[in-house]
Formats: sequence, C-alpha cells, structure tokens
Amino acid sequence: MFMQKALELFKILSDTSRLRLLMLLEQKELCVCQMMGVLTLSQPLVSRNLSLLTRSGFLEMRREGKLMFYRIKPSLPPAHLLALSLVRKLLEGDSILQNDRESLQDCSEFQKQTGKCDMETFKAFMEYRKRKRGEEPLPKTVRERSL
Repeated sequence: MFMQKALELFKILSDTSRLRLLMLLEQKELCVCQMMGVLTLSQPLVSRNLSLLTRSGFLEMRREGKLMFYRIKPSLPPAHLLALSLVRKLLEGDSILQNDRESLQDCSEFQKQTGKCDMETFKAFMEYRKRKRGEEPLPKTVRERSL
C-alpha cells in the first residue's frame, strides 16, 4: 500500500508541465487561461495536468463564472508536503522556472492594465509576450485591446 502511494506521488511529479504548474501555483492562485498565457501551453494540456494534480491531492479549485481557479491545497498531506519541498529545493535557480516567474509578473501587470481575466486577454498577453521576447513593437490593435 505505501509503495503504491509513493509510486503514484512520484509519477505525478515526473512531468515537466506538472512541475511548472505546481511551482507557478506556489506563487498564487491562478485561472486556467493565466497558466496558459504564462507557460505558453495549450488549454487541453493545462487542464489535463491540473486535473491530475487535483485528483492526486495537490490542488483545489473553485469556479468564478466561466473561469476555473486553482491553488495548492493549504493543508497538504505530509507526503505531499515533503515531495513539494524536495522539488522546490531541487529546482532552486532553474532557468525555466525563473522565466515562468518573470512571465507571471508580466501577465499580472498586463492583466492590471486590461482590468480583465478572460481568454481573449490572455491570448493578447501571449502575443504580447512573443513580441516582447523578439523586441518587436506591439501592433496598434493589440496595444489598444490590451489597454
């Protein structure tokens, strides 16, 4: 029984997307479209991995209108706490996670400017992020939509 639980726990943590989602959710509660925008992952991939993390006991979710918000459970089982602590320590200084944190900061600022949290806003954010990486100016239509 204990062996099976350990295997299930490590299996959940053996995916890059799930680790990135967990580390992002350690920062704050986020909706699916925010995670898509920050991690530049598709909605089906994000939703599938969030479902697996929720069923495994790491996350809890809440609905707000059409949006689903996720966060790390405030009272995780001891094995989950230990595993999360180990992952956090092992990934300390990881460049991918650093980029994710910077992207989350950009996303939060972008969202404050638009005053919205919806799929259109985060599609615009993803476009903004691509252009920012390429140092290209935003086209007027995206700039107007995002402000």
